[in-house]
Amino acid sequence: MDPSLELDLQLAGRGSRLASLHVALRDAIASGRLAAGLRLPSTRELAAQVGVSRNTAVAAYELLASEGWLEPRGAGGSFVAELPRAAVTVSDRASVARWADSRWLRGEGGSWPAPLNQGPAPAYHFKTGMPDVASFPFDVLRRLQTRALQAAAREPAGYPPTQGLPALRAAIAGHVSSSRAVACTADDVVITAGAQQAFDLIARVLVTPGRTRAAVENPGYPPLRAALLGAGALLAPVPVDAEGLVVDALPADARIVCVTPSHQSPLGMAMSLARRRDLLNWAAARQAVVIEDDYDGEFRFTPRPLDALKTLDRDGRVFYVGTLSKSMLPALRLGYVVAPAWAREALVSAKHAAGLGAPALMQAAVADFIAEGHLLRHVRRMRSEYAERRRVLAQMLRRHLGDQVEIFPAIAGLHLAVALPGVDADELTRRAWDAGVGVESLSRYGLGTAAVQGLVLGYGSISAARIPEAVRRLAKVLGTL
Repeated sequence: MDPSLELDLQLAGRGSRLASLHVALRDAIASGRLAAGLRLPSTRELAAQVGVSRNTAVAAYELLASEGWLEPRGAGGSFVAELPRAAVTVSDRASVARWADSRWLRGEGGSWPAPLNQGPAPAYHFKTGMPDVASFPFDVLRRLQTRALQAAAREPAGYPPTQGLPALRAAIAGHVSSSRAVACTADDVVITAGAQQAFDLIARVLVTPGRTRAAVENPGYPPLRAALLGAGALLAPVPVDAEGLVVDALPADARIVCVTPSHQSPLGMAMSLARRRDLLNWAAARQAVVIEDDYDGEFRFTPRPLDALKTLDRDGRVFYVGTLSKSMLPALRLGYVVAPAWAREALVSAKHAAGLGAPALMQAAVADFIAEGHLLRHVRRMRSEYAERRRVLAQMLRRHLGDQVEIFPAIAGLHLAVALPGVDADELTRRAWDAGVGVESLSRYGLGTAAVQGLVLGYGSISAARIPEAVRRLAKVLGTL
């Protein structure tokens, strides 16, 4: 089928129809309305659309091709040519600034730092935050999606509840109650489009722009900081040590404290029980709240599970944020908040203003996936697999890097952090990428000057069999610094 050119080409009422069509097409290409690489309609179709003879359409295409605007490909048709585009020099930032005072417009909203190397994907990639997608039981989810679609056809429904489908909220409540010792019901759960929407909603509800101070781990998770900054919070970086967030270093005026107690992001230590109690006591004394990001705590490597911080919360101060991106698939974009009762209605209202979130059909399928035990079986299977990858990675690091590397202790998660004293980790990252090994520098996670030079090595998406060669290559690059 010929492509249909859904573009209003205004031809001049006077003069040559050829000249008018030529100018209209040329201006459409020059302005970008017709993008480079776009296949244009046949001359017969174009002539019928704009009301000219086919000979006129043929002549217009030939003229544009001679000028370099079009690329004829014989029977394949005519395509808009790749042309160098002049840099845009006009900005509307000054006019916007007269009436809007937005951190986002000023470029101060915060974001995940750009990779130090943005070239082609390396042959060996220690990518962080990425589970083993290839091992996911897609056939099961596909069957459950079909079931949800068939149910929707029998009983057509409208928009899903803003808080999330009751079935999914109930399934998640049951899952976190049994796996993370978080006592909750379906009413306590708000479904979100991934953990990031959860952070954004909490920030919208809790932050008074320019006044609310939020304490964040340093180093810590940049997208969480971005959500707080975007809402207008004042950030206070707080150091971490072997027991997690240093509670004694919290500023007295902080009203929000953000922590990753089960697997500190990115260093990996778990917050000690004593430190958890100190944090909750500190929050109670200052009427503060805590955002607990439990992003991959399900993948633990100790016989006894480490309960969530929310388990100890008796005052309704902890917002427990979880995600299915690590335990299932990032592409699902499903997360949740187990919220204190006093904040739940506000969170749902904020979510309604931002959008209803995940599609109802996917929510229904995932609810069945959890309720039928598929999630628990998948997590148990992958917990064993990730433990083996972690063991191999640690063994190879010690074998090939020896005393040059210090591995931060971690009892859960999908990555290891390592310190490399005296090494420029950013330069090592660049050279490693060039050698086919993708790694991340710890500097991406810190605020201010990095206190520790080192790397973050994710093993969720690299097999145990490929880890030895990857570490050998990394050690070879390190030897050149």
